[in-house]
Amino acid sequence: MPSLRDIRNRIQSVKNTRQITRAMKLVAGAKLKRATDAAVAARPYQKALSETIARVATAAGDVEHPLLMQPANTKDVLVVVLSSDRGLCGSFNNTLLRRTEDAIKELQKSGKSVRLVTYGKKAGAYFTKRGYTVQARFIDLRPARYKQLADELTALLIHEIQGGSFSEAILAFNEFKSVMTQIPKFEVVLPMKLSNPADTVVGNYIFEPSGQEILAELLPKALRTRLFQAFLETEAGEQGARMSAMDSATRNASELIDGLTLQYNRARQAAITKELIEIVSGAEAL
Repeated sequence: MPSLRDIRNRIQSVKNTRQITRAMKLVAGAKLKRATDAAVAARPYQKALSETIARVATAAGDVEHPLLMQPANTKDVLVVVLSSDRGLCGSFNNTLLRRTEDAIKELQKSGKSVRLVTYGKKAGAYFTKRGYTVQARFIDLRPARYKQLADELTALLIHEIQGGSFSEAILAFNEFKSVMTQIPKFEVVLPMKLSNPADTVVGNYIFEPSGQEILAELLPKALRTRLFQAFLETEAGEQGARMSAMDSATRNASELIDGLTLQYNRARQAAITKELIEIVSGAEAL
């Protein structure tokens, strides 16, 4: 049975841990507000851009663009995975990485050759450790760098699809729904597929320059916007998952402290009772 000193030391240790988890919860909550505001604010722009591209493409007729055409390469697949650099965020990373691995295995069973580009330490370490072909690893995912990372990833994907390096590029990330819910998403971002326009009436549009030239400008921007949105969703999901995990850890620590305190009080009462018995027994012996 542990001594009173051991129990006291453990209670103090758990209290110190609770202070840390409580502080991490508050920090994650502050970051979550900024992250969710950014992610939610970007969604209407992405939707409007997709609808605009669909309308222009419908009015312009047959459109040929490298980002829309199926490459001649039918074997290679590029998977881009967005994770976090840090842990302590519950199952945020593990769920996405396990499901991504399952998807990769299915692709390999169908005869595809899969390469990965990973963002975040967790994804890079996970797939490198398991022997997958990781073409590039990126870390230090700070919100201030998301625009730069999205630009660089857009340029990389455009360069590779124009060179016929893959048949399709798949983006794996967590879509933010709420503090408690982040949904793993797998989207084919290249070759791009045009969505149907919001309204069925095309109307009489006069393009200046031509619709083909307009799409040549809009399609790379739409790809970049989609990738940037995925970074924002990942950030919001990470902070939401961390806040939830730290809240749960803080509550568990409080419950553990209550249990240890009860154990300490019982042990102290037992020690006092034992001393009293010894005193009474000694007095009776006299």
